[in-house]
Amino acid sequence: MKPHVICHMMASLDGRIITRRWGEQPDTSAYETTAAHFDAQAWLCGRVTMEQDFTKGLAPAIRPGDTVPDRQDFVADAKAASFAVAVDAGGKLGWESGYIDEDHIIAVLSEQVSDEYLAYLRRQGVSYLFGGAGELSFRVVLDKLGRLFPIRTVLLEGGGHLNGSLLKAGLLDEVSLLQYPVVDGAGSSAAVFEQGEQPGPPFALELRQVEQLAGGLVWLRYDVCNPR
Repeated sequence: MKPHVICHMMASLDGRIITRRWGEQPDTSAYETTAAHFDAQAWLCGRVTMEQDFTKGLAPAIRPGDTVPDRQDFVADAKAASFAVAVDAGGKLGWESGYIDEDHIIAVLSEQVSDEYLAYLRRQGVSYLFGGAGELSFRVVLDKLGRLFPIRTVLLEGGGHLNGSLLKAGLLDEVSLLQYPVVDGAGSSAAVFEQGEQPGPPFALELRQVEQLAGGLVWLRYDVCNPR
């Protein structure tokens, strides 16, 4: 069963998400406090976001010739209650352990990933699941997250291309957007939703909540409607 998916992001007034452009020490603490409101069991990010913010470029310690008993989805911790889901189709992320803080890591891979990388994830205690032979099907990924793990709600937390892919596939249920009081102005800076040269149809959003927060932030919550 597909979990409920909420895209939770912080953006400038012009929709950009690279916070290091917003001054020396932008106060983004409201991002975590508002995220806690949803009581989600998992949060999901793309490879670039994970590499920049969590693994810090750590390379996987691959052992040439390593094998695995099978090439099926692998659950390393069946008793975990919270999860960090890393979309890493090519198997490039390195991990120090199977956890980010108390959240158990689930790697989302394509079937093209080598046995050596799968064996590495098992040694590190990282769960993994396959999302497709080449290109990932996020409908398959979400279904597996709901079936293999106790995940009912997922916070989708970027980057922009990952957000855009799930939106285009019609898999988002809500958008939670914190608008930071700054104008980024850089057209090259990543946006909340990006779909490349072949975007899907526009999606209508139905406003369900507006709240002014400290520091001039505005918290907007929307339900995602059918594409127009």
